[in-house]
Amino acid sequence: MMPFGGIASRLQRDRLRAEGVGDHSNAVKYLNQDYEALKQECIESGTLFEDPQFPAVPSALVFKELGPHSGKTQVVSWKRPLEIMDDPQFIVGGATRTDICQGALGDCWLLAAIGSLTLNEELLHRVVPHGQSFQDDYAGIFHFQIWQFGEWVDVVIDDRLPTKNGELVFVHSAECTEFWSALLEKAYAKLNGSYEALSGGSTTEGFEDFTGGVAEMHDLKKPPRDLARIIRKALERGSLLGCSIDITSAFDMEAVTFKKLVKGHAYSVTGFNEVEYRGHQEQLIRIRNPWGQVEWTGAWSDGSSEWNNVNPDQKDELQLKMEDGEFWMAFRDFMREFSRLEICNLTPDTLSKDDLSKWHSTLFEGTWRRGSTAGGCRNHPATFWINPQFKIKLFEEDDDPEDDEVACSFLVALMQKHRRKARRAGEDMHTIGFAVYEVPEEFQGCQSVHLKKEFFLRNQSQARSESFINLREVSTHVRLPPGEYIVVPSTFEPHKEADFVLRVFSEKQSDTEELDEEIAAELPDEEEISEDDVDDNFRKMFQQLAGEDMEISIFELRTILNRVVTRHKDLKTDGFSMESCRNMVNLMDKDGSARLGIVEFQILWNKIRAWLTIFRQHDLDKSGTMSSYEMRLALESVGFKLNNKLHQVVVARYADAEQGVDFDNFVCCLVKLETMFRFFRSMDPEGSGTAVMNLSEWLMLTMCG
Repeated sequence: MMPFGGIASRLQRDRLRAEGVGDHSNAVKYLNQDYEALKQECIESGTLFEDPQFPAVPSALVFKELGPHSGKTQVVSWKRPLEIMDDPQFIVGGATRTDICQGALGDCWLLAAIGSLTLNEELLHRVVPHGQSFQDDYAGIFHFQIWQFGEWVDVVIDDRLPTKNGELVFVHSAECTEFWSALLEKAYAKLNGSYEALSGGSTTEGFEDFTGGVAEMHDLKKPPRDLARIIRKALERGSLLGCSIDITSAFDMEAVTFKKLVKGHAYSVTGFNEVEYRGHQEQLIRIRNPWGQVEWTGAWSDGSSEWNNVNPDQKDELQLKMEDGEFWMAFRDFMREFSRLEICNLTPDTLSKDDLSKWHSTLFEGTWRRGSTAGGCRNHPATFWINPQFKIKLFEEDDDPEDDEVACSFLVALMQKHRRKARRAGEDMHTIGFAVYEVPEEFQGCQSVHLKKEFFLRNQSQARSESFINLREVSTHVRLPPGEYIVVPSTFEPHKEADFVLRVFSEKQSDTEELDEEIAAELPDEEEISEDDVDDNFRKMFQQLAGEDMEISIFELRTILNRVVTRHKDLKTDGFSMESCRNMVNLMDKDGSARLGIVEFQILWNKIRAWLTIFRQHDLDKSGTMSSYEMRLALESVGFKLNNKLHQVVVARYADAEQGVDFDNFVCCLVKLETMFRFFRSMDPEGSGTAVMNLSEWLMLTMCG
């Protein structure tokens, strides 16, 4: 086996980057914009910053409903806060929940997350850095830090905001002179391509982007027994909580119920308490509507009669205010009226556990690519195995096993990347999920290899995501006996392309790695035959084909191969190209003549016949072409082991639009691989996995390859 070192590397991030709080200086500068440098330039030049990366134009607002050609954007003008009022403030009296009121954009999910963020000052100032104002060193530039798929990014914006009739169109503060929440919304819109890209979503998405934490979701129709304790503990630890009422049809969206709850709308959960009421303890939960108005009118609402039977001191302690969007309700009413609860834990160790134990976390980046790594879910056994695979080794059981069960706890969170930006191209969230398989004993401790179709046909999953769903992230808390397990993330349907992040959190120390092939090739010894070894019948054929010079040129080789391949009616082919024939001659030409003699042609002919047999063996449906995943197995049967990234390159280069590979492209691929592997081996005679070449050798490789 010959390793092809230095190309395959796992994209594993340090576990600290997946946690909620970090150093500001570690944030990645989004679009390479340096806030301090840009601000200093503006101050020195006496100009106000205008962001070239997110200009104040209609396309920054929207791409469809309010797009440039709809006629609706003509009433929107971009104004800086200093143009809206005389004395604007960044933050007035500290950032609070009431600073966030929804405008003309359906991003209540985001505003609910921002509202919850204000309950944790440390987290808030991770997202909203200190020292920003409209007074000191004002230059029309602001910045915010947002977590994105494993890293914190620092997003720079100018303060030109969309207005209509002199008022902000989108999010605004109940305190009309305050602008931090409107500017944060703009930074988030920039990160996602436009304001409209923020319309519709899950509160957990905003939660995670403001904390780097991990989310869990509870169906309130099937709640855990100790949900009240989970909520209370989550609030105590600064977790972010949101809730919503499911809709049954489009007509229900933002429909207001008899008691003034809004369906299909994202609320924040901001408090939980108990009060003495008529001789018993009544559990109350505090909810906030990001609209800043439209409140629950049932029991325990603002001004309801129940408060008349509560101790005045306790009533004052619960900070009851009239019509500010926030309200109390009985916990039992909350359970009846709302459909789901979303919790974002700042670090995984807060997941419904009484004692704080440090969880271990790992983050991987991966891709689903059509024809190479996008295999779909388990319903598609022919392609499921080509999905990326990750191994988890769990050897230490939990400290507090349930029912004396020896088990290891871990959480798998699968997040698809950049799908909001894809809306501009008419795309949206894919339906995603994952399955967890136990590694059989005979494979445990072995070198990590990408498991094939037969493994998944013979073995059932031990755990899986609760459902495949079109959210940005799905996560599931899993308990399994100690051992080795394979996590296979996938889209529901095959051939759906996306980038993703897989996060794995385990209670005890665990080893996690991506399963991928080590790049290698089993190259057969080059045939050593003389002209005397050539069969007489083959010699006669060669003489007829080569002519008087007894050598075959690139042009003659093309004619010969295309004539032969068209006789095989079971093969679909567009014919061999000049480029592919040139590669074949480069592989076989030993004397540098750019022509093939009889011995060289005999060896090439033997290779092509052997490859034809393999092609037919892997053309399982006898269609005359191989699918891209059939080709993956065919390459391995020839002796080439490639990792996922190289398979993506092979499919992009040699497959057609339907992901089919015909015989001539299959041969071209094999010729190219053998040429490159043999060249590398000549440059690395010691088998170190590293080749060193000079400029002349590099040019010979690239120009002739």
